[in-house]
Amino acid sequence: MKRTLAISTILLAGPLLAEDTRQLDAHEHGVGELNIAIDGTTLAMELHAPGADIVGFEYKAKSEEDRKAIDSGVATLARPLELFVFPAAAECNVTQASAALESEDDHHDHDHGHDHEHHDEHAEHEEHAEETTHSEFHAEYNLNCSDPSAISEITFAYFEAFPNARELEIQIASASGAQSFEVTREQPTLDLRGMF
Repeated sequence: MKRTLAISTILLAGPLLAEDTRQLDAHEHGVGELNIAIDGTTLAMELHAPGADIVGFEYKAKSEEDRKAIDSGVATLARPLELFVFPAAAECNVTQASAALESEDDHHDHDHGHDHEHHDEHAEHEEHAEETTHSEFHAEYNLNCSDPSAISEITFAYFEAFPNARELEIQIASASGAQSFEVTREQPTLDLRGMF
């Protein structure tokens, strides 16, 4: 597990691989981010995708249908090898996978110790905030790949699973260095020959 922690630290701390501060409202609809780090046979991945890409909306779930869409999105994101297809020769298996929906509400504390005369103003602010809430799906994966040198490409079935997704900005860190890539719905395969 220490090795996985080291990979995560590389992904999060490297200036090429991460922003100083990540804010949910800084995302662009249709564009997600995928960080990949490989150390030996361990491959760690971290995905951030706008709520609109995964479920088609970013507002707080209002109906049973909305809640089902979120549950379905989380369940799909929790199956990385169905979204990110590695060559069979690499023999990659999932050792850990987690996915969740995050929203601005999760990161924004409201001071509710206010005078009652400001109640109408506060209610108006809350109503506006609900309409403009940004949500983002976050997933983390750890894979064990018996032969990482066989990872010559990754095919992104992610775009088939999520019709609103248009692009993934990818950062990869390995023993040979760090590189950035963009993968799009129109060209869903990333050529990684020689990267690992």
